[in-house]
Amino acid sequence: MSTHPAQSRPSDHSEHVSHSQHPTLERHCDVAVIGGSAAGLAAALQLSRQRRGVVVVDDGTPRNAPAAHMHGYLGHEGVAPGELTETGREEVRAYGGEVLSGRVVGVHRREDGRFRLDLTGGHTLVARRVLAATGLSDELPAIDGVAEGWGRGVIHCPFCHGFEVRDQRVVQIVTHPLGLHPTPLFRHLTGRLTVVLHDPAGLYEGAVEALAASGVTIERAEAGRVLTGPDGEVSGVELVDGRVLEADAVVVGSRFRARADVLAGTGLTTTAHPTGAGDFLAVDPRGETAVPGIYAAGNITDPSLQVLPSAAQGSQVGAMIAFSLAEDDLRAAVRHSGEEADWDHRYGGPDRAWSGNPNGTLVHEATALSPGRALDVGTGEGADALWLAEHGWKVTATDISGNALARVRAEAEHRGLAVNLVRGDAGDPAPFGTETFDLVSLQYGSFKRTPDQRGLRSLLAAVAPGGTLLVVHHDLSSLSEPVDVATQTRMYDPAAFVGVDEIAAALIADPGTWRVETHETRPRPAGAASTHHVNDVVLRATRRAA
Repeated sequence: MSTHPAQSRPSDHSEHVSHSQHPTLERHCDVAVIGGSAAGLAAALQLSRQRRGVVVVDDGTPRNAPAAHMHGYLGHEGVAPGELTETGREEVRAYGGEVLSGRVVGVHRREDGRFRLDLTGGHTLVARRVLAATGLSDELPAIDGVAEGWGRGVIHCPFCHGFEVRDQRVVQIVTHPLGLHPTPLFRHLTGRLTVVLHDPAGLYEGAVEALAASGVTIERAEAGRVLTGPDGEVSGVELVDGRVLEADAVVVGSRFRARADVLAGTGLTTTAHPTGAGDFLAVDPRGETAVPGIYAAGNITDPSLQVLPSAAQGSQVGAMIAFSLAEDDLRAAVRHSGEEADWDHRYGGPDRAWSGNPNGTLVHEATALSPGRALDVGTGEGADALWLAEHGWKVTATDISGNALARVRAEAEHRGLAVNLVRGDAGDPAPFGTETFDLVSLQYGSFKRTPDQRGLRSLLAAVAPGGTLLVVHHDLSSLSEPVDVATQTRMYDPAAFVGVDEIAAALIADPGTWRVETHETRPRPAGAASTHHVNDVVLRATRRAA
């Protein structure tokens, strides 16, 4: 998929330049989710299932990144955090939600009430609602070895890691008044617990005395560093007086900061946590912040949430956002489509989006075909549809964007050509009517996924017996390379769209109906109708005659 992979598609355009040049883009959606961990993905799944245009922007810096496993998540006990995230992304994409690798650097409210999200690379995302699921950052005490072992041998949460250190030698380093809060839990998990009062200021002495009376060893000394063995595992804690406390695990409580700086442009600020150990972003019972239209879920709202309750909160807040959007649409008596808004914006300016030339591979493949009935799916500005009409085809052209179709209509009238125009999404019920076509063409385009593959089934059903399906796509191999989110955001998520390989798989799985003639990557044809030389993935198949 190119950088423009949705229902509309390019002819020859500057988007076919090298990916390294990264042309800046502005996209529109219903909901922008900042942060792609449990809370953000759970919300995105709810919203995608409500047929909302959802774009998740994730910079790949989750709080639990150092941890090898997560615990306490019913049905996913012991799963690696990255495995849960990848599964969540696949589920969101299955309903057409996009997950972009990138970073939001600022959020501002526009005069029309929508929100502008500024992304790395100079790109922009415009959304009706924003969900902040950015989590928090842990501020660790300046003790040597703590940061290096964080999330592994150095832990903080008895629910996340306590069972794994049961009955082991555990040293807890207390660095602030909240530090004793989990100590009774660790005492229950192991009978070999030592508590080091590194900074006793503000501690309730009665709590210390109760621990000592219960058999917990109390050290009133500063910790110098966490020691590790030859394989990097924790071996002890060295105190500043030179003594060494042997340990299999070290417990250290962090201070925490809500990752809310990106929302500063909207006037939102964080609130000091009642414990005094950090801050959080306040929300109402629906998950909405003090700025209407901006919601938050996960650790950014409550530092105590593990992965399971974070996901649950994200799911609940996603539902509340869906209600909010539906109520707005009800008052306006519209059924809003985020995808439609995105593409109408693309074609809403005064300038032509593409070159006006037909795609070279279409010309190459269709020239040898006998003209008949043709369907151009995702016609854009109609260069392919108009070329087919000029060469004797009876053409129906579809697109989700009314602005795009208006351009096709104007050009067709200018040339004196007849093209039947249909506005709609390939995922709509019966998007192409009941007619079948001798040629169905999908050029550099695609449509959002659904679990029932409605769009794919409609595409294939539109091909008449003996007819040709021609799908041409950009070679996506370059998109397998990671993007530096600090400097660039990848503005489309190919995995949220039905791609050429998925279409090919459906054809190959039904050899009694389809004969695949071509499925290959080849250089794009050069010539008057094609001004750029890029690699195409070309899929051509014929529906067998009844």
